[in-house]
Amino acid sequence: KQWYQRRVREEPRTVISGLRHFVPMEQLEGALVAVVCNLKPANMRGIKSQGMLLCASDSDHKTVEVLRVPVGSIPGERITGDMYTSDPDKQLNPKKKIFEKVQLELSTNASLEVTYKGEHLKTSVGPITAPSIKNAVIR
Repeated sequence: KQWYQRRVREEPRTVISGLRHFVPMEQLEGALVAVVCNLKPANMRGIKSQGMLLCASDSDHKTVEVLRVPVGSIPGERITGDMYTSDPDKQLNPKKKIFEKVQLELSTNASLEVTYKGEHLKTSVGPITAPSIKNAVIR
C-alpha cells in the first residue's frame, strides 16, 4: 500500500491507495489528483485513510493510471458536471453503498475524458481525464 498526505480544501488528509505496483510514489508527490472525500474514513494497515484516489483501469486491471486534473485547478475544488449542482453529502452512508453504485457509471470515453452517465466531469478549468486508457473503468 502507498500512502500520502494531500491538502484538500483547508485540511490535510491522509489517503491510502493500493497503487504501489502501478504508480511510482514520485508521480503522486505534488500532483493534482481527484479524490473522493466524503467516504467514511477507513483503517488500512493501521493508518486511517480519509479519501479515495480515483484512477482509470483497463478491464483486466493490468494497467492503472491516476486521473489527471487540469492544470490551474484549485486543490480541494469540487469536481462537477452540468446536471449535478447540489451540494454533496457531508459523508456517504456506507451501508447504502452509494459510491459503489456511482462507480458503476464512471468511465472514460474515446477522448479520455471522465464521464458519469455520459456527462463530462470537470473542474472550473476543464475536464478530468485519463492519461491513455480509453473506455476505462474508474476505481
